Amino acid sequence: MGILVDGQWRDEELPQETGAAGNFQRIDSAFRDRVSADGSSGFKAEAGRYHLYVAYTCPWAHRTQIFRALKKLGDAISVAYAVPGLQQEGWTFEDNPAFPDCTPDRVNGFRYLHEAYTASDPHYTGKVTVPALWDKKTRRIVNNESSEIIRMLNSEFAAAGADPFDFYPKPLRGEIDRVNAEVYANVNNGVYRCGFARSQAAYEAAYDALFATLDELEARLGRQRYLVGRQITEADWRLFPTPVRFDVAYFSLFKCNRNRIADYPNLFNYMRELYQVPGIAETVKPCYYVIGYYSIRRVNPTGIIPKGTPVEFRQPHDRARFAA
Repeated sequence: MGILVDGQWRDEELPQETGAAGNFQRIDSAFRDRVSADGSSGFKAEAGRYHLYVAYTCPWAHRTQIFRALKKLGDAISVAYAVPGLQQEGWTFEDNPAFPDCTPDRVNGFRYLHEAYTASDPHYTGKVTVPALWDKKTRRIVNNESSEIIRMLNSEFAAAGADPFDFYPKPLRGEIDRVNAEVYANVNNGVYRCGFARSQAAYEAAYDALFATLDELEARLGRQRYLVGRQITEADWRLFPTPVRFDVAYFSLFKCNRNRIADYPNLFNYMRELYQVPGIAETVKPCYYVIGYYSIRRVNPTGIIPKGTPVEFRQPHDRARFAA
């Protein structure tokens, strides 16, 4: 998938992401500065100042697309969308008639995401990942950790015209954080722990934890409308990018094949409800998920891309049976 070593691109994997037991262990994001409403962090939340580098394929980047849409920040924060599939130098931004909804980088003119990383740190060593939140004023990446970017979009951009709805309300934060931690470890990252495992034992441990958690979520959603009760929260939107990719990519390619999301009645209807929230459908691209994931040579050495995308999110859901 490629990395930078002292600012130089190499077509290699990051060795630190494979543990001694053959387990996949995701490394922490490198850029962790914060945008704040009052500018006390050094990065003030201002309309037109920030630029997002994302890819439709990536579930972590999908989080930021969702919050940009929900918070109605489309005019305040510009975006560059990488074309799907792993290219020779990583995430690539270009005008490509095959992917008209993947807009190139019209702020910096970078063709490759790694150019944004080396512009921010000429000696950067590590993975080159989306999302990356770029500050046009200081000309550097502010943050590339999706969980932190969505918190900023949720809370700091009121003066830039953000929708006032709070997806991380104070009374629910403890439960949201608890759900987030379990979902991240066993589901969001759990599918990668299955797909990128280098030993049978590591794979089976990840597989068992994944489906134990999906079973728990199915039961939870049989009792209540959303993950944290009656109100849609950040926890729901952090889960969502994984199930929309599950049946077209993780089930087969990542060997997560005990059940499809379509086999979970509550999860499947819940996923459809979230998909049908205004602004969300435009962020979901199943055909790009197929292209993107099946381009990963470490799990699909032949590089053959399946033709089908057997998912349907537009049909009616049954979640209105719960009081919102």
